[in-house]
Amino acid sequence: MSKRDYYEVLGVSKNASDDEIKKAYRKKAIQFHPDKNPGNKEAEEKFKEAAEAYEVLSDAQKRQRYDQFGHAGMGGAAGGGTQWSGNMDDIFSHFGDIFGGHFGGFGGFGGFGGGGGNSPRYNRGADLRVKVHLNLQEIANGVEKKIKVNKYVACSHCGGSGAADPSGVSTCSTCHGSGHVTRVQQTILGAMQTQSVCPSCNGDGKTITKKCPHCNGEGIVRQDEVISINIPAGVGEGMQLSVSGKGNAARRGGVTGDLLVLIEEEQHPELIRDENDLVYNLLLPVTVAILGGTVEVPTVDGRVKVKVDAGTQPGKVLRLRGKGLPNVNRYGHGDLLVHIGVYIPEHLTKDEQKLIEKLNESPNVKPNGSASKSFFQNFRRMFE
Repeated sequence: MSKRDYYEVLGVSKNASDDEIKKAYRKKAIQFHPDKNPGNKEAEEKFKEAAEAYEVLSDAQKRQRYDQFGHAGMGGAAGGGTQWSGNMDDIFSHFGDIFGGHFGGFGGFGGFGGGGGNSPRYNRGADLRVKVHLNLQEIANGVEKKIKVNKYVACSHCGGSGAADPSGVSTCSTCHGSGHVTRVQQTILGAMQTQSVCPSCNGDGKTITKKCPHCNGEGIVRQDEVISINIPAGVGEGMQLSVSGKGNAARRGGVTGDLLVLIEEEQHPELIRDENDLVYNLLLPVTVAILGGTVEVPTVDGRVKVKVDAGTQPGKVLRLRGKGLPNVNRYGHGDLLVHIGVYIPEHLTKDEQKLIEKLNESPNVKPNGSASKSFFQNFRRMFE
């Protein structure tokens, strides 16, 4: 079953503002909240669908990628795009800016997801951002890049727990191990229960009584790591890839952040990129333009020979099918467009000048009506 458009899910237009998206999501979340629809699987799925749509459209970078590539540009299963893989409890962790703290719903979390212990939703490592420079051949064929980054990793001495030994950890006395504190407010709609991160343990659900001396109880240390990144063919300047779980480790066993890879494209010395097409400006000697011949043109995989017909006019475009770049999200390649120009020599010897003067006496070298019309049409195309 194909995914619905995220804008359609929230009922907003594609040029909706961040505030409009937030308000639309809040309305959907309240409408389909499981506590308001107990046992209703359809409502639960719509709640998750709205959460997934909001997660993408509320993030400027994800929204830009979605607007450009649709579900196919969001990663995940083939043809399916982004897919919500968490439980209901994970959803609530993203809504503090909408509901004023961690959303507790209409009467709490109920039976949807964990809520006890050291919940990773409160403890996530920071994402890392790196730039990767690619030449045109790497973009055309895809490439594996190995980069060294300095980041936070789990402390090897304590296993990321932050404690010197297992006895150095105790349950937080404030939240009793849940990682959050709950409060109930009376509103015009009745009692509203909200949850927020426990201020005593910062959501860990436990406190360290005997710290690991190597990480000072944080559970993480800085360290260099070499990361392999598989970059698909067809990526472009400014595109961002996400490598899950390769960012900074979180304090005391939380969820590791992601590695965000920004693509920077190196300019090719001869070829110009136009989306998936490549453009090459070929300057022909006037003799080849008149007599025809075979010339070499560059491609991303080396030079190829191209036949030029006799009487080729300046402005003509030769199209080499499939010699462009692959589409990053679909099958097929772009083309190589060879734009023809003709080189007119500026300096001639006396013998060369005599040859040209003799040639000028021939009626075939002088433009006729059809030739003038063809030239004018080619000239107009340059400005279309």
